[in-house]
Amino acid sequence: MKKSINTDKLYPVLSIITIIFLWQIIVDLNNIPKYILPSPKGIALALKDDFHLIITHTKVTLYESFVGFIFSIILAFLLAILMDSFTIIKKSFYPLLVISQTIPTIAIAPIFIIWFGFGTLPKIIMVIMACFFPIVISLVDGLEKIDNDYLRLFKTMNASKLQTFYHLKLPYAIVHLLSGIKIAATYMIMTAVVSEWLGGESGIGVYMVRAKNAYALDKVFASILVIMVVSILTIYIIDFLGNKLIHWKTKKKGV
Repeated sequence: MKKSINTDKLYPVLSIITIIFLWQIIVDLNNIPKYILPSPKGIALALKDDFHLIITHTKVTLYESFVGFIFSIILAFLLAILMDSFTIIKKSFYPLLVISQTIPTIAIAPIFIIWFGFGTLPKIIMVIMACFFPIVISLVDGLEKIDNDYLRLFKTMNASKLQTFYHLKLPYAIVHLLSGIKIAATYMIMTAVVSEWLGGESGIGVYMVRAKNAYALDKVFASILVIMVVSILTIYIIDFLGNKLIHWKTKKKGV
C-alpha cells in the first residue's frame, strides 16, 4: 500500500519536471525573448534577484488575505447559526448570498477603491465577499443534514437548543464547514491579488502590474510561482489542522 501511495505522489512531480525541462529547451532552441516567454532558469534568477522585494509585497497580500479570511469565517459562522435557527432569515438572505456571487470581483473592486482608498481595507472586503459564500453555504448544508433521529433523541433527553447545537449539530456540521473553508482558501489570495491589480500601494498584485508594465515577464512569472507555493501551503495547513480537529472521523475511517 505504501509503495502505491509513493508512486502516486511521484507522477505529478515527474510531470512538473518534464514540463519545466521541455519549456527550457523550447525557449533556448527558438531564442524566445524573455519579454515574450521567459525560461524557467530566467524565472529562477528573477526570483533570486528580487526575492526580498517579492517577499515584502507578498507579506502585504498575505495580511489582506488572512484578515479577510478570518472575518469571513466569523461572519459565515454567525449567519449560518441564524439561518439554521430562524427560517425567515434563511429565506431572506439565501437568495442574496447567491446573487452576490454573480458580481465579478474585477467589476466591484474599483468601486471599493473609490470608497475606501488604495489601502488594504478594500482588498480585505473583497476577500471577505469571495470567501464568505462557500463557508456559510457549507455550514448551513451541514446543519441541515443531521439525522432527525438524533434530534429527537436529544429532545427526549430535554436538551436545550444550545446543548443540542454544541453537542450534536456543531460536531456533525464541522466536517462540512472545513470543506467550505478549504474551498474559500483557494479564493482568498487570488481575490486579494486581483484587487491589487486594479489599484493599490503595495502587494504582490501591485508588483506584478509594475513588472508587466516594464515587460519583465520573468518577474511576473516569479510572482505567480510565489503565489502558487503560498496557496498550496495554506491549503495543506488548513487540511492538516482540519484532520486534527476531526480526528475522531479519520480514526473511524481507519477502523
